[in-house]
Amino acid sequence: MNRAKQIKLQNFADDIADEVDLTPSIYRAFSKIERELFVPQGFHHWAYRLDALPMGASQWISSPLTVAKMTLYVEPEGADNILEIGCGSGYQAAILSCLFRRVFTIERIESLLNEAKERFKKLDIFNIHTRLDDGKRGWREYAPYDRILFSASIPDIPETIFEQLAEGGILVAPISSKGKQIITRFTKINGNILKLEKEECLFVPIKEGIEQ
Repeated sequence: MNRAKQIKLQNFADDIADEVDLTPSIYRAFSKIERELFVPQGFHHWAYRLDALPMGASQWISSPLTVAKMTLYVEPEGADNILEIGCGSGYQAAILSCLFRRVFTIERIESLLNEAKERFKKLDIFNIHTRLDDGKRGWREYAPYDRILFSASIPDIPETIFEQLAEGGILVAPISSKGKQIITRFTKINGNILKLEKEECLFVPIKEGIEQ
């Protein structure tokens, strides 16, 4: 990465840090991952603004502020692995790859998943494992997960997902209810699920099935 790009990424991380209280490790992640690789070509000049941007398949790449908040709420420190449901562009997974030893991410739209995999390869990211599937089923083969993150809104967390969360683990999801969405953190303590609502948000809704 050339010096000019490094400065641009550091300024980008600084802009995020002005709005969100980043930990040092999360700050470094935003300073490392080139967001311009994750946005459509016509939007490259907006890649380092703090805005959500449209992408293919009627989806959106979340605002960097939203990505930062979701990353903070999932509390990466001390955790080994994470399951992300809703890979989308792959940007959230790329940020998580700087913070977790293993990242598992599921996407239901094949074209989006293939594009995300190409981006990971271009960035030499090798600790992200991808799966084409309906995210509400999770990925039982590699469970339990220390952390689970939904990158799409959902009315209720399926019980099968909570079963894949490790004891002491944290799950963060945008929960939709009564016309609004709330970032909500769930913690598994002694097999029980504790719920804490954080703040309002706006995500695309999760859908069923696979789109090939």
